[in-house]
Amino acid sequence: MPLRSYYPQYRATGLALLGLAVTFGVMFGLHQTANLGAVGLAPWIGLIGFDAGFAAGVAAAGASTGLWLLAASRDNVHVSAMQIAVRFGYLALLGAGAGLFGRRLRASERAHGSIAALQSALIDSTLDGICLTDADGNILISNAPLRRLGFELGMPPYGTVPERLLAIAPRLVDPGRYRARMLEIAQSPGEETSDEFELASTGRAFVGFTAPVSDPGGGFAGRIWTLREVTADRELNRMRDAFVATVSHELRTLLTSISGFLEMMQDEETGLGDEGRSYLEVIRRSTERLHHLVEDLLLIAQIEARRIELELESFDLRELVEQSVEAMRPAAAAKRVAVEIVGDRLPAIVADRLRITQVLDNLVSNALKFTDGGGTVTVSVRRDGDAASVTVADDGIGIPAGEQGQLFSRFFRSSSATERAIPGTGLGLAISRALVEQHGGTISLESDEGEGTRVTVTLPHRR
Repeated sequence: MPLRSYYPQYRATGLALLGLAVTFGVMFGLHQTANLGAVGLAPWIGLIGFDAGFAAGVAAAGASTGLWLLAASRDNVHVSAMQIAVRFGYLALLGAGAGLFGRRLRASERAHGSIAALQSALIDSTLDGICLTDADGNILISNAPLRRLGFELGMPPYGTVPERLLAIAPRLVDPGRYRARMLEIAQSPGEETSDEFELASTGRAFVGFTAPVSDPGGGFAGRIWTLREVTADRELNRMRDAFVATVSHELRTLLTSISGFLEMMQDEETGLGDEGRSYLEVIRRSTERLHHLVEDLLLIAQIEARRIELELESFDLRELVEQSVEAMRPAAAAKRVAVEIVGDRLPAIVADRLRITQVLDNLVSNALKFTDGGGTVTVSVRRDGDAASVTVADDGIGIPAGEQGQLFSRFFRSSSATERAIPGTGLGLAISRALVEQHGGTISLESDEGEGTRVTVTLPHRR
């Protein structure tokens, strides 16, 4: 709190005037002019100058010099003109210097107060609750959203942050797991954390983040805590997943019916004539594309709902790559694109064969789509430390640099794909990344527009 906020304006000046009067009274009444001299009045002049400003400090110096002369006359102390000038100059310099220092200090306090107010307004305007604690977990700074959320959650207004968080455990879903997690966070102050919890009574969901704060020497100085309500996001995701699942189910039902009638019409296909058969082939291809889209939508919904269970088994990754490439050779031949496989046999990996096949099919299919006739797609299999990696590289049209960060987003399609009317749903890479990460692996993409694209999948040999 600034120094001046402890007192009303100029209260220090009033106290200084009182001190000045008392000092003069002692000097005048007890004949102490010789002992005290003008120096005895100096502290009060400095205080007046500091509190009331430059002019008041100089005026106090003049008044104090007059009082000193009055006391000297009373005590018959001879004072020369030089002594008067020196003492007045000294006292005036003291009052003026104190005034300048006080003005600068008050300006600095106002500037710091303004910055503090802006910082407070900034953190109070965020949607998330934020606080900073010391090394023991005591709150140093908190914003308005955090205080509001703390009140709504029923947190006590006292204690360290871990203690306040533990106090609401009985109100949450799975309080045992929550308590264990809070104790773990309290015992691991140097780690970043992210946790989600839900109120049992209302279903409100929250995500909490923490990050350590280091002191200048690199030691642990405290922690930043962030609390965000994600109830609306959860509900939106639930509604979206329900919508996708419902629509996909209905489309699958209709497609099953259409596919059944297409099979029945195969017996009559010879009697349709060339034009009729071409129409039937268009219906068949469109049905297959729609079927793949529905399956992708259902798979995305299952992945995001975390309902995908991997059926792990040991198999040869090179063999799986060969099977995927062979399945794509007719499409590659139709486009006049060469497909090559390079790399040696690797130790077996443990993974879900079906899901890894989906990933490989997506990557090879994409490479073929974006490679013009006469181009080459190369699939490389190699050992990468304790992991196995597959790289699908093409020398096709590539992807603009500004769009590469969005390629793993659902339904995103690059401008090069839309301009060339290349068919696709924008789900292949999103599905591939989700399946690879569920296996504990990684997927990355590099591309140069006009030169080609490389997608690398890395999978651990053992899980």
